[in-house]
Amino acid sequence: MGLYFRRELENGAEIAVWQVVESEQELLDIISIPRDELEEVFMYKSEVRRKEKLAVRALLNTVFDDKVYLGHHDNGSPFIQNNLTHISISHSGKYVAIITHPTEDVGIDIDSLERDYSAVEKMALSEDEIDDLGSKNRNTQLAIYWCAKEALYKRMSQNGVDFAKQMEIDKFNPKEEGEIDATFIDRDGQEEEFEMAYEIFDNYVMVWMVD
Repeated sequence: MGLYFRRELENGAEIAVWQVVESEQELLDIISIPRDELEEVFMYKSEVRRKEKLAVRALLNTVFDDKVYLGHHDNGSPFIQNNLTHISISHSGKYVAIITHPTEDVGIDIDSLERDYSAVEKMALSEDEIDDLGSKNRNTQLAIYWCAKEALYKRMSQNGVDFAKQMEIDKFNPKEEGEIDATFIDRDGQEEEFEMAYEIFDNYVMVWMVD
């Protein structure tokens, strides 16, 4: 399948999603990848993980006209070493997604709805968020909560974030696509509000933000 979709947003960001159906060798045949990055890819024992990393490179080759070099900050968040474009990356087996923006910080997360997200309730939700959970489409709602908090975590690029205490997602009713509001509370109690968007496709949920 390769490139699943590529979409430019009104705020100047761009989202690109790759459906990973190729073999590892097929991905290697279609990409151009820096040697050090390739060496890092082959440090992973899992073939699924290696294919995700190679698909990320396929997306980078697609989105950027010139060769770009991917690096990571100490907290694991990615950046482009030779380009000022802001980037966030997510992968979950079948799909890999990136979001970029020329000047604004970004965050994205994608995950399969086939997962059981029941642990998210105790691990990552506040009491208010738990109270807002419905009995219908509960796993989908939990998946959106989780992906939203993961996207926000990537946007903030901080270590040691308490998902339940430092992130608050406003009440929402899960649909095929929608917008949600989020608040991040730093360690000093300062609050910052964000707008996020999500959509569901092929039994996957994807959440993103630009700010």
